[in-house]
Amino acid sequence: MELSSDRAVARLEMSQIHSEDGELLNDNSDGDYESLPPHVSVTTHMTAGAVAGILEHTVMYPVDSVKTRMQSLQPDPNAQYKSVYEALKRIIKTEGIFRPLRGLNITMMGAGPAHALYFACYERVKHSLSDIIQSGGNSHIANGVAGSVATVLHDAVMNPAEVVKQRMQMYNSPYRGLWDCVRTVTHTEGVGAFYRSYSTQLTMNIPFQAVHFITYELMQEQLNPHRQYNPGSHIVSGAAAGAVSAAVTTPLDVCKTLLNTQENVALTSVNVSGHLSGMANAFRTVYRVGGLAAFFKGIQARVIYQMPSTAIAWSVYEFFKYFLTKQKLEQEVAPGQL
Repeated sequence: MELSSDRAVARLEMSQIHSEDGELLNDNSDGDYESLPPHVSVTTHMTAGAVAGILEHTVMYPVDSVKTRMQSLQPDPNAQYKSVYEALKRIIKTEGIFRPLRGLNITMMGAGPAHALYFACYERVKHSLSDIIQSGGNSHIANGVAGSVATVLHDAVMNPAEVVKQRMQMYNSPYRGLWDCVRTVTHTEGVGAFYRSYSTQLTMNIPFQAVHFITYELMQEQLNPHRQYNPGSHIVSGAAAGAVSAAVTTPLDVCKTLLNTQENVALTSVNVSGHLSGMANAFRTVYRVGGLAAFFKGIQARVIYQMPSTAIAWSVYEFFKYFLTKQKLEQEVAPGQL
């Protein structure tokens, strides 16, 4: 059945409509904006995801820089910080106002395409599995599996950017800039260095994203059961999902940072020669250097970074998904048709 443009827009903006005699009726028969119409292309998801990803990584980037330094196993005395605020204040004072933004360029270059693939894959896999498991209804299993599959694609694109970013974030980083870092790492360690932490990244991000998506969808069931476009619920759900998933996966993030940065002082202290590789070796090294407490270094900065970042990502993604879908319906539905 074809719908008028006004009715298409109304379906996106609210889950309830008034009948002709004034009674309030639920309009659930045609779904809502979360269940995108079949004619909406993958480009909609990819565009929304790319914008959300870039904003997610850029807005809170200075805190991410602090997190990388706070995860250093044996930091320089001049790079030992008690809190995120104290770290940012000291970095700006001693190294310049733009120092917390070092590495932002490569992050933006990687975040756009990585998140475009990430959200497009998540939506497709989630809907396909939900149709099988819950006959189209929401399924936590589908959400978790979709998040995990999407992560494999996301990390394949983002991992090299993470390596360059974290090396440029470290205190006394020897690299003059983005391309100097890429050239130096390629020349001295080989192209494989950009994927040395890929298995650890996946090991961290698959449970991270599974917890992330399950928490987000669970919060949405409570705060936004009709799945309307509701910015407040997207922000709160995103923040909660980011905080929980960040906290439980911090030990893996510490190992990933060690593999990405190849922290010389820490490796030398435990007689590791050459380049450290492999998740098992990273776990052993972290434990030998700092014990169990070392696995939670930087947890405060990680949670502080992830909460607003994930809230921003979801709110921006849901807005663009809503906006682009609404625009598509207005263009394709002929005025005056019922």
